Amino acid sequence: MDAGLRRAVLIVALLNLAYFGVEFAVALSIGSVSLFADSVDFLEDTSVNLLIFFALAWTATTRARVGMLLAGILLLPAIALLWSLWGKFTNPVPPEPITLSLTGLGALAVNLSCAFLLARFRHQSGSLTRAAFLSARNDAIANIAIVVAGLVTALVWRSVWPDVVVGLAIAAMNIDAAREVWEAAHEEHHAAKA
Repeated sequence: MDAGLRRAVLIVALLNLAYFGVEFAVALSIGSVSLFADSVDFLEDTSVNLLIFFALAWTATTRARVGMLLAGILLLPAIALLWSLWGKFTNPVPPEPITLSLTGLGALAVNLSCAFLLARFRHQSGSLTRAAFLSARNDAIANIAIVVAGLVTALVWRSVWPDVVVGLAIAAMNIDAAREVWEAAHEEHHAAKA
């Protein structure tokens, strides 16, 4: 089972790294807060899954400590969002909605693939696999919101706000996932020490 999990997290890491490059380039070219936050999230997911790949060979105590570290890494997109928001408020131009939605659909395809790869392992190896699965699941939800933001911007309300609201929602989901992973890792750490 560990070999299957290691293979799955390595594939997930590579998929996330590849789409980070795509989404980051598009976010910069169309000035999208939500795509920028999501692209940083893809980079964070790459780091999480690579850490899991290596940490699976470590002791339970070390894995629990890595789980606590991963909780901190899950907060990175929220910090990146603040930087992106500053740029959006100084230049309040809405992103190109069709490109926003299409890029969000591509991200959704990647994240659903990752979530399906990780789903069968989500209850194995504690906080580590929980972090990877929650991250992929939350990202898929965020990608649906990005697609909707693009459609709302194109069809209903030509404004920066749909993009900004989705960016803030992505940050909130990452903060909640970080809390959940921290709690699971903290419990594992106490159990490993006992």
